[in-house]
Amino acid sequence: MQLKLLGCMVFGIMSMLGAEEFDPLNTHALVPNQQAKLASCATIDVRKTLGLSDVVMSALCNNPQTKIAWQTSLYQAAQVGVSRSAYLPTLSATGSILRAESSETQTGNQENVGVTLSYLLYDFGKRDATYDNAKSLLDVALFSENDTIQTVFLSAIQAYYALFGSNASLEASREAERSALESLNAAKTRYTVGTATPADTLQAQTAYSQAMLNRIQAEGNVKSAQGTLASVLGLLPDTTLQLQTPKLDIPSEVFESNIRALMEEAQKLRPDLMAAGAKIKAAEANIKAAKADNMPTFSLSATSGHTNTVFDTAQRTSSIGLYVSIPIFTGFNTKYKVQAAQQQLKINEAEYDKLSQSANLEVYQTYQTLISETQATRTSSDLVASAQASYDLALGRYKAGVGTILDLLSAQSALASAKQQYIQSLYNWYITKASLAKAMGSLDFSTIKGQP
Repeated sequence: MQLKLLGCMVFGIMSMLGAEEFDPLNTHALVPNQQAKLASCATIDVRKTLGLSDVVMSALCNNPQTKIAWQTSLYQAAQVGVSRSAYLPTLSATGSILRAESSETQTGNQENVGVTLSYLLYDFGKRDATYDNAKSLLDVALFSENDTIQTVFLSAIQAYYALFGSNASLEASREAERSALESLNAAKTRYTVGTATPADTLQAQTAYSQAMLNRIQAEGNVKSAQGTLASVLGLLPDTTLQLQTPKLDIPSEVFESNIRALMEEAQKLRPDLMAAGAKIKAAEANIKAAKADNMPTFSLSATSGHTNTVFDTAQRTSSIGLYVSIPIFTGFNTKYKVQAAQQQLKINEAEYDKLSQSANLEVYQTYQTLISETQATRTSSDLVASAQASYDLALGRYKAGVGTILDLLSAQSALASAKQQYIQSLYNWYITKASLAKAMGSLDFSTIKGQP
């Protein structure tokens, strides 16, 4: 009877502890709920026209990378709960029922019921070090989650602008194709009236065929860019998206900053560097925990039991005492655990230095690229205007019979090249601007403020 009662009690306690929403140590509060912050993504309908902010929000909500990072943070929070449990007492119950037979031919059932309460009093800091290690690893996960969010953020921006860049390149290639056709028609007209040679027509035909090939390739690039953007948003690559056209202006900002100050700021803001620093703290705590394995532990234990024998007799037992466990020889296990933990610390420190150098280089290179793109965008804009004027002049001269086909084709090629350079430099500028914010560790929605 007592065994049944114990079983019901244990089952009830285990049911309560096993409930998924049961979080007695409140470990979920250790993780900022990024999914709750991004709850507005539930209202984003990808079937409607999306602006850049909608694209980024959808990517952050649906990209598998952000989901993995979020679940990793929850996992590490649970590990903190595991380390916290060492500060609480443990309660266990045992029970058995036996079929027994005595020498006097008496037979019957024998029940044994026991409860044990145990509490670790002192372990020379191992419990504290284990908790510190778990907390540091949680910090690693949280910083890594922030880094993942910024990475996906940048990927969405890159895919968004890359798609519009591909569309603009396609339109430029179509204009070049129309210009090449006009040149071909002009060459045919002059050949018909006898003012041009067959070579002019053949050269114009070759240029027109090349323009058609460039247009076909541009169409393929658009399809590829569409698939990339859909994939970043966590959708199938063949998903059709309706996008608002970005507002692109020729950059007028003068990016003259102290590059050393930018690198120093990145050292403070980059989440991947913060994660690497947290790994060092975790390794230091792990060394303390490993060293504590070689020290005694002091525990308090209390037990209470009840036995019903086959002879209809009952026996109660209880005890309470202080227990000391002293490791004497563990096969050098602790020795090598300490050595391994110390080497892991050195590895983490070296990885931090490596990442720090890479961060400085990334900031420096991205900053220099942004300056170059700023200048290139302004220059390429002037280049398009002059190339357009040169082409118009060459076409007019050729139609009037005073220009050559080579002059016309050269001007036509220069115009197509100038438009491609302008398109590429303009979209690259916006992508590089976001890349610099990512390199600094400060990429957020303020970076794309002003875009639809």
